[in-house]
Amino acid sequence: MAEDTISAVITALGEGAVGIVRISGERALAVGERLFKAASGKALAAYAANTMVYGHVYDEDGSLVDEVLAVYMRGPRSYTAEDVVEIQCHGGLQSLKKILALTYAAGARPAEAGEFTKRAFLNGRIDLTQAEAVMDIIRSRSEASLKLAARQQQGQLARELRKLRSALVDVVVNLEA
Repeated sequence: MAEDTISAVITALGEGAVGIVRISGERALAVGERLFKAASGKALAAYAANTMVYGHVYDEDGSLVDEVLAVYMRGPRSYTAEDVVEIQCHGGLQSLKKILALTYAAGARPAEAGEFTKRAFLNGRIDLTQAEAVMDIIRSRSEASLKLAARQQQGQLARELRKLRSALVDVVVNLEA
């Protein structure tokens, strides 16, 4: 697990109904709880992991930023295999920018392009073929390419490669004998 906590907008920027800010790393919960307040008054950690919680994000002055849903995913049962908090807000650029800035003020740093997937790979949640498939899914331009990338992301190519490797090892063993 990486020692720093990162955050980024994980949805396409622009106007939309929903935008999502992801926070991942050792301090994800602390960062998320610093800006998210559940409508129930309970802390995000008080809810079962992977439970969507309704509430609001407030800035440093206590002013309302947006009405949101938040979810805490305890590692290793998250995309990165680290603790993750995702905040689903309205998809307007200003709301996303403000919430992202608040995560930085709370101790997260900006995620590099592809860093969430990189962490998933480095933490052993996915292999290299699955990591590459994520970009293939994002960039797919046809239903056929999407299906192929989705199968690769589920590990189909990795399983085939393991079978081939095993067969090759058997051949080498027989040759050595």
